[in-house]
Amino acid sequence: MAATRPGRLPGRHRRPTERQATYGEVIAIREFRALWIGQALSLLGDQLSRVALSVLVFERTESPLATASVYALTYLPPIIGGPLLASLADRYARRHIMIVCDLVRACLVALMAVPGTSFTVLCVLVFWVVLLSAPFSAARAALLPELLEGDRYVAGSALQNMTNQGAQMLGFALGGALIMAMGPYRALALDASTFLASALILVSGVRRRPAPAGSGGDRPSMWTMTRAGSRLVFGDPRLRTLVLFAWLCGFYVLPEGIATPYAATLTDDPQQISFVAGLLMGAMPTGTVIGAFLFSRYVTPSRRLRAMGGMAMLTCAPLILCAMEPPLTVVLFLWFVSGIGGAYQLAANAAFVQCVPPERRGLAFGLVQSGLLASQGIGILIGGAVADEIGPAHVVALAGAAGLCVAAALAMVWIGSCKEIIEKVRTEVTV
Repeated sequence: MAATRPGRLPGRHRRPTERQATYGEVIAIREFRALWIGQALSLLGDQLSRVALSVLVFERTESPLATASVYALTYLPPIIGGPLLASLADRYARRHIMIVCDLVRACLVALMAVPGTSFTVLCVLVFWVVLLSAPFSAARAALLPELLEGDRYVAGSALQNMTNQGAQMLGFALGGALIMAMGPYRALALDASTFLASALILVSGVRRRPAPAGSGGDRPSMWTMTRAGSRLVFGDPRLRTLVLFAWLCGFYVLPEGIATPYAATLTDDPQQISFVAGLLMGAMPTGTVIGAFLFSRYVTPSRRLRAMGGMAMLTCAPLILCAMEPPLTVVLFLWFVSGIGGAYQLAANAAFVQCVPPERRGLAFGLVQSGLLASQGIGILIGGAVADEIGPAHVVALAGAAGLCVAAALAMVWIGSCKEIIEKVRTEVTV
């Protein structure tokens, strides 16, 4: 018999081991694999279409303002109609919502690909294509916890996050080359085909489920559901804190919005500005991909929740050093470290799922997503205006300082409200 310490029985007071899900077991789930592949296809197509639209509008109008206005339309629709349309994901079957949104967007983008489409019609089509992303994203986000339980949800979220960042980098990198080869109209037609492919994958890979909110006369109105969802999200102190953690990205995403003018301060060669801007814009997503992998793979679920406040502060603190106007290599490193800290969003997302009833997740995620876009859009607009007065480096530093103060305050609030969630997560993932 093995010896034991005096006064202590074998196995007593031993804390259960928290089991961490692997990417392999998540990818092995057929329904998740369908969501994941469909999302990757749509994201690649979207990035390609953004480049194509910019080229197309500039060729038509030769106006930087018109080109920027069309790009701004990618922020506006979800902010205006996102919360209301997101309630559809709690009102109807989520699989059905995603398939319909994909098919309608495929038709709209196909119309954009018709040569000779007027600038006004193009803007209207862009508005509706982006607006329909709100119910689609809300339905997908609400369906994911039904497919992945416990720590599998975090692993799946991390995998999707890394795919999102990778698709953005790949889409922008290949977009220009593809448009040079095939032209903007054919690029838009290719984007329409990605929506069709996504719909087919959802039809074949995701099984039917009933609507979360019942059927027939039992369904409340969209306005009623939106008001109830707002009270749920902002009336619960835990959810309110988690939402503010998510919206913190308005501070640390701001540098990407002024990457081009920042690049102009880091090089004396005008021909190198676009190259340097690309490096800057890729630094944070690269850090986020690596941070998401390490955070989800090597940190236990409960420790992720405890580390969330510190990681949120890490997203903003390195940006403050930009006030010293360091050289390019140092700036890239600072932005890369900031991206690593952004992996805290995985823990915030998992905690949010724990606190929201399944039948309300679609609207809750939709509200958060609309706020995310609003915080990013407003932050970039303010940052661009202030950069004209004090320079991009100091704007980035100010955003980092303001974000650090907000993150520190949220971290203090989170310490007092996370214990219940940590215990619930530990119960679900222990072995």
